[in-house]
Amino acid sequence: MMKRMYPIQKASRSEFVPIRHLRYHVRQWGTPSPNVPPLVMVHGWMDVSASFQFVIDAMTQDRWVIAPDWRGFGLTDTPHTDNYWFPDYLADLDFLLDHYVGDQPIHLVGHSMGGHIATLYAGVRPERIAKLVNLEGFGMAATRPAQAPGRYAKWMDELKTLARGELDLKSYPSLEGVAQRLMKTNPRLGSDKAHWLAQHWARANEQGEWRILGHAAHKITNAQLFKVDEVVAIYERITAPMLCVVASTDSLVQWWKDQYTLAEFKQRIASVPNLQHAVIDDAGHMLHHDQPDVLARLLEKFLST
Repeated sequence: MMKRMYPIQKASRSEFVPIRHLRYHVRQWGTPSPNVPPLVMVHGWMDVSASFQFVIDAMTQDRWVIAPDWRGFGLTDTPHTDNYWFPDYLADLDFLLDHYVGDQPIHLVGHSMGGHIATLYAGVRPERIAKLVNLEGFGMAATRPAQAPGRYAKWMDELKTLARGELDLKSYPSLEGVAQRLMKTNPRLGSDKAHWLAQHWARANEQGEWRILGHAAHKITNAQLFKVDEVVAIYERITAPMLCVVASTDSLVQWWKDQYTLAEFKQRIASVPNLQHAVIDDAGHMLHHDQPDVLARLLEKFLST
């Protein structure tokens, strides 16, 4: 019996553009308008641009939305590398904006890893951002210089693990298996949404196995330490009004225990000069899946004022 699939309200269109020697997949909705800034939406780790479909369907205003798949995710090329460097995401976004909007300021929304990237980018290129929204983009736990030797050793050990094929992402026997995996990770995700997302989150190979559209090298520990003082210095340069949205369920407790808390994140993000906060009830980390209608109203109110 075929599972009921989520009925999309606003169809997207896909195209591929050359960005820094990669064939970048970019999904778009809506039409450009001279009176409304383009809305650029960037997804998180092990996610894809189609993830924003439910929020875009819930928006009442027709907006030109630009949403890329990050390098090594979705349908964007996987670079010939065995690990990823965070500054590459900032550069990829910079080149994408050159391609699509030139010097026109944008509204930038990012979720999770994409939220952290978006917030950093807004401090590095403040003139390009008219409004900024961070959806659960917390960054990482603070580090100390004494951790550097162990971090480099761990990075090299993991590179060898990847080379031996021991970090490959799990494959699934069917689309149903992928959907069930999504619902297991996020119990709030309905079956119709999970089955729709599954076809964008994974692809069947020649053997009929469904493989996640993410490069296993994304699992490699970053060789460089996370330097909070640098992050705060970048946050302080943000000139755009910013909305920081978190879910009522505290994700940081689950991931970091007491190594990195929501209070610590709020202390960091307070460095942004023009900041508003919002909390979405009955939602977890994937709040754009859990409460797309609520999030859409929040976004439209903030972006239109």
